[in-house]
Amino acid sequence: MEALIQLTFFVLLLLTTLGIGSALERRHYRSIREREARLGHILVFAERQPPPHFAGQPFHLVSGSVVISSDYFKTIAAGLKALVGGRLTSYETLLDRGRREAILRMKEQAAQHGAQVIFNVRLETSTLNQNRGNSIICAELLAYGTALKAPPIE
Repeated sequence: MEALIQLTFFVLLLLTTLGIGSALERRHYRSIREREARLGHILVFAERQPPPHFAGQPFHLVSGSVVISSDYFKTIAAGLKALVGGRLTSYETLLDRGRREAILRMKEQAAQHGAQVIFNVRLETSTLNQNRGNSIICAELLAYGTALKAPPIE
């Protein structure tokens, strides 16, 4: 009887974290899409050097950083999936949200400087708290680049 109660509690915990985690993820994606639309005018390039006509324009180092963690359900699901191999889609969405959020924060910083383009954009990812056992998976994502104002049209 006690084992049944514990199993029921565990299943309820999993379903609760699944529901809350999914709702929070949907809300975050909605926020990302809205801000991407608002900041779509700021162009992002991986090119190391801007075109020559940008010479002499003011520039600023801009960055955006985010630390994002997996919820309990995703950690359990990824652990079970890792037993048989294959894509860990629960972590793919986690990293997708993190990358997009870091780029948006970088673009927001560029907008504060009045920049319209960001060159030499780089993305860095590091894993935090990667201990074995009951730890939560966390990742830091950092986007950085050189923000420039577009040269005046002649």
